[in-house]
Amino acid sequence: MSTGLIAARDFCFWYGEKQALHDISITVPARAITALIGPSGCGKSTFLRSINRLNELLPGTRRKGELTLDGDDIYGLTTDVVALRQRIGMVFQRWNPFPKSIYDNVSFGPRINGERNATALDEIVERSLRRAALWDEVRDRLHESALALSGGQQQRLCIARALANDPEVLLLDEPASALDPIATQKIEELLFELRGELTVIIVTHNLQQAARVSDFTAFFYLGKLVEFDATERLFTSPSEARTEEYVTGRFG
Repeated sequence: MSTGLIAARDFCFWYGEKQALHDISITVPARAITALIGPSGCGKSTFLRSINRLNELLPGTRRKGELTLDGDDIYGLTTDVVALRQRIGMVFQRWNPFPKSIYDNVSFGPRINGERNATALDEIVERSLRRAALWDEVRDRLHESALALSGGQQQRLCIARALANDPEVLLLDEPASALDPIATQKIEELLFELRGELTVIIVTHNLQQAARVSDFTAFFYLGKLVEFDATERLFTSPSEARTEEYVTGRFG
């Protein structure tokens, strides 16, 4: 049964000669929200993008170790990368809707995957927009350009587009860092709605956001995983001195 369980064992990653990740071993709980925190350049986004193999699109990269989804090797020779990215959705720091209608943005993935039935596509679009807490705002504008939406709406549209493929895992790389506080709150409320439905992994520089939205938190520093624990425990009684220094603002 697919649950969206991500696990790494002694996972390393290099950009050319520069090693960005050192022996990362972690089991990310399924159907919960895990935050990746740490200062800039610590490896958290590299780890996130390794999960759906986006990093390997860059020239000169290499990796070592194991990374699995529900026990299957993400980098296995027989792994279908297109199918993998259907199972693992991705939302970036800067919203990137296609220059198409709202409807066409959300239906793009299912259409690429072979869905041609208009009624089925209508249902997928509505369901995905509802899950992204956007339906009520755009239901009368589905065939208008997605680029006419506000930044916060565009980001939720990108989440709806990712959800349209029914992924087991949703990766978010600083999804609210360019948004105003009201739009940020909507994204956080959306994450609460998704909790328990799928595995969510979010990279964030905002420690308050990590504490608010996540069930578990992983602290990265200099390409290494320093500590991983339930969020409340990591923020209130961390095991490592370096973690305590970071979450209390003494560096970072």
